[in-house]
Amino acid sequence: MGHLTQDELKAYQGKNVFFIGLDSDGCIFDSMEIKHKECFCPQYINHFDLQAISKYAREVWDFVNLYSRTRGCNRFLALQHALDWLSDRDEVKARNVAPMKLQSLRDWSERESKLGNPALKAEIDVNPDPDLKRVYEWSLDVNVTVKKIVRNVPPFPFVRESLEMMQDKADVIVVSQTPSEALIREWEENRIDSYVSMICGQEQGTKTEHLNLTAGGKYESGHVLMVGDAPGDLKAARANDALFFPVNPGHEEASWELFYNEALHRFFEGTYAGDYEKELIKTFEKMLPENPPWK
Repeated sequence: MGHLTQDELKAYQGKNVFFIGLDSDGCIFDSMEIKHKECFCPQYINHFDLQAISKYAREVWDFVNLYSRTRGCNRFLALQHALDWLSDRDEVKARNVAPMKLQSLRDWSERESKLGNPALKAEIDVNPDPDLKRVYEWSLDVNVTVKKIVRNVPPFPFVRESLEMMQDKADVIVVSQTPSEALIREWEENRIDSYVSMICGQEQGTKTEHLNLTAGGKYESGHVLMVGDAPGDLKAARANDALFFPVNPGHEEASWELFYNEALHRFFEGTYAGDYEKELIKTFEKMLPENPPWK
């Protein structure tokens, strides 16, 4: 599977009456903790000169990317959230450290939806801004570190069984904000890539765009389901009138067991929408706070 264009996503025509979009990191694979704690965060401290406040930088990074409503958001947005929370901390102010603002990154990410390295590189080619160059170097180093460190991370229990159950009944694609190269590597390494017909990463746009382009107007109401572990997945589902199944952070095994034994059957039988989905989402929304513990 190579890199896809948005036109290819739009041209997608499934062969089944049901459609399922799957997030990858933290949803299919237990890879969020290792990626953020061992790969993203050390490079963030290094590239943005946060050594003097590394303890707080780490706490903020983990909150933004793992333990709050912004869990699973795009890396370039996560960077902005993390720097904002950090600038706001009394402990940081007390040490006279002023985290970078990265205004050019903010401007770029407001007008660009394909928030990945190729789009950032294209921007730098026409606008060689030093902040954008720094962010690009950070992002490249993150990818190198992920490639070096993240391996032998299998899918959660009941994922493979669920994927098998989807075959012949649903068209299945990956909907993620991870770079395509890493996604393809992880799905192939675990030999589960054959269960999906498309792998969409950050280079193909937002999750909302992925669902809209591949499934929008192509399936009946109640026949599209997004499976994810972050509020952004729920938001993408809602923006496309899709149903949502939450994989609860910290309770992933139980979520997948429930999905395999009950929720997936209900989706195919047409009894998933309504109170059943509402209760699952209510539990999910309690898992991730909006405000950090240091507030």
